[in-house]
Formats: sequence, structure tokens, C-alpha cells
Amino acid sequence: MFELRVEHSFPAGHHLRDYIGKCATPHGHNYRVQLAVTGPNLNPIGLLLDFSDLKKSLRAVAETLDHKYLNDLPFFATRNTSAENIAVYFHEELSKLLAPALEAAQARISEIVVQETDTAWAIYRP
Repeated sequence: MFELRVEHSFPAGHHLRDYIGKCATPHGHNYRVQLAVTGPNLNPIGLLLDFSDLKKSLRAVAETLDHKYLNDLPFFATRNTSAENIAVYFHEELSKLLAPALEAAQARISEIVVQETDTAWAIYRP
């Protein structure tokens, strides 16, 4: 099994609804997001997928959140803006963007990591 990882960073603001503590008030993070893709086979030139395609897709999804107040976005209208739910958002959006390439490579998104701070992150493994 092969695994590829790419990472991208973006700033965004948010607050947690129905939460008691500092994160209940508006604040921001410089998020770091990692995309991991796994698959069993390499293509004829020895690649699972092209890193540049993965990076481009990850950047495109991050752009929809970059410098935004996450609570104002439709995806988070009924979900809290937790790192866990941000990871789900990335998974859903990347699954759409990468569907043809993943299918062709018999690969899948195996992990999304959303890092809020140097010492706190959430991992989503679909």
C-alpha cells in the first residue's frame, strides 16, 4: 500500500457554538491541513497520483475557507466549526474534486488532519 501526503495552510476565524470557554468567543487560527491518499498500485511511470494535482485540489478547498469567518459558511450552518468538522468539510469537498483521479488509481482519501495550533489537531479517517 502506498500513501501520499500534501499539506496547506490558511487563516480563518470562528467561534464554537454552545461551548463554555474561550473558544465561545470569536477568534482565529492559522490552520494547517494535511491530505493523505492511499492506494495499492502505481501507474506506468511509478506514481500513485501526481503530488501537484493533490496540492492543487487541497489549495482549492482551502481557498473557500481562507480569511473567512467559518460560522458564516453554509456547511457550518448546522455544524459547529470544530477542527473535526473542518476535517469532514475537507473530506467531502476533496472527494468531489479528486473522484476521477482516485477512481482511476484505485486510491482513496485515507486521512484528513486539521491542525489548529502547534499542539492541537483533529484527524478524520473516513
